[in-house]
Amino acid sequence: MEKKKTVITYGTFDLFHIGHLNLLKRAKALGDELIVAVSSDEFNLGKGKVCQIKDVDRMAIVEAIRYVDKVIPETCWEQKVEDVQKYNVDVFVMGDDWKGKFDFLKEYCEVVYLPRTEGISTTQLKDELKK
Repeated sequence: MEKKKTVITYGTFDLFHIGHLNLLKRAKALGDELIVAVSSDEFNLGKGKVCQIKDVDRMAIVEAIRYVDKVIPETCWEQKVEDVQKYNVDVFVMGDDWKGKFDFLKEYCEVVYLPRTEGISTTQLKDELKK
């Protein structure tokens, strides 16, 4: 029996939009199982970010997406190596605006940077809501 290919990605997933959905769909296409680590509110505060939607609700939204097999909390930058090892991850996926930032994971798994969806971002949505 062939080993199941596990993919992992990380993100805040605040104000869930089509760009998020496209990323998850493309990430799932790279393997058999998709794990999504959703940034906790506490972790985001440490990065200077405040989410519009609480972490438990963002995790519930992401968990309901048919491409997603498992959701875990992201609580710190350093957990990525541990997660890759713990979940036997084959492919680590991030948007290409992070290109090169996670290449240190190539020691443990394949690293793929996917293009972002043109014309949409959470920052853009937040800016529009402020108007």
